[in-house]
Amino acid sequence: MVSFKSIVRELKKMKDGMGCISRRAVEGKRKKSHIAPDQGLPPSDSNQQSQWPNLPPELLLDIIRRVEESETSWPARAVVVFCASVCRSWREVAKEIVKTPEQCGRLTFPISLKQPGPREFPIQCFIRRDRATSTYLLFVSMMPSEDGNDKLMLAARKVRRVTCTEFVISLVANDFSRVSSAYVGKLRSNFMGTKFSIYDNQPPCGMAIQPTNCMSHRFHSKQVSPRVPAYNYRIGAISYKLNVLRARGPRRMNCIMNSIPSSSIEEGGTAPTPSSFPQSLKEHISSFPGLKEKEPVIHNRAQGLPVSRGLTMGSVKPLVLKNKAPRWHEQLQCWCLNFKGRVTVASVKNFQLVAAIDPTQNVPSAEQEKVILQFGKIGKDIFTMDYCYPLSAFQAFAICLSSFDTKLACE
Repeated sequence: MVSFKSIVRELKKMKDGMGCISRRAVEGKRKKSHIAPDQGLPPSDSNQQSQWPNLPPELLLDIIRRVEESETSWPARAVVVFCASVCRSWREVAKEIVKTPEQCGRLTFPISLKQPGPREFPIQCFIRRDRATSTYLLFVSMMPSEDGNDKLMLAARKVRRVTCTEFVISLVANDFSRVSSAYVGKLRSNFMGTKFSIYDNQPPCGMAIQPTNCMSHRFHSKQVSPRVPAYNYRIGAISYKLNVLRARGPRRMNCIMNSIPSSSIEEGGTAPTPSSFPQSLKEHISSFPGLKEKEPVIHNRAQGLPVSRGLTMGSVKPLVLKNKAPRWHEQLQCWCLNFKGRVTVASVKNFQLVAAIDPTQNVPSAEQEKVILQFGKIGKDIFTMDYCYPLSAFQAFAICLSSFDTKLACE
């Protein structure tokens, strides 16, 4: 019996071959006046090219299900992505079978980076910092591999401006343009680097949002491609408490996640889970029939940041996260947290975030002490990042990026 891996390899070869033929056809159209020698291309066999898309639905469902169950981690999990890229029918079946990270604990498609993590256990990642280029790369793996072939999830570049610092977040490590299809969001600080705002390129699920002036300006710009996301939605805020008296102690921070309701951590609660990226600007406009060209922006002088008044959840309270208080170790003469072996180097950047529970909330005691996000140093430029429900990889990465910015007023 032919193995599933061999089937996928044949599919990939067929896809690459069809891509070469299509590229040659395009080149032939561009050079109609030139006569090229016969390259001996085999005649196209329509039956051979259509045998995979025309598989019986029951057989196709069984093939993709067994492939998805056998490939549990990267880089082997790329086989599942190859199956979804064969044709439309394969893609629809793959999307039906592949579950969200909350359900299966695995990352597969790019949209998984915007979906909440699993409830029972964290997804373990690490961040590699490049000081020369001011870039930060997020990989899905417990520890860096020796061959360096870890799966890249997200990349960020630090951009210093006169009044603030920005971290532009992208799906790739070589394109940080805000008008690129790889752009997913950004993190922006105030002048002192004590307050940060998280911006997403797509609106959170189920939220009533009204775009700000900055969003409208980008949409009406003639330089924006019609298939490029052109919006920024403020989905969260991070603040570090000022240490005015220079008291001994670590950084103190809290996060307000405007896109996640506080009820998500209660029994039966759910967090917003997007199913796909916006394909075009037309999808954004269809979501907001009352979009205006000019929408005033309210500026918060205390923070020095424009406040988006468009993100609203009605009377629903947003989720608030706070750093877990460390304990003072008398023998080591330092502040300590139990990272369960995931952090090995002492650093002011290390932290653990837990939910700030309201006494009126119906939250189990176990959830009140559950670490939702932890970040810490394990090498000169290597840091671990472990996150779980209700945060997504993108939200957790943005929070961790705030720790890299200099905050003399907080230390």
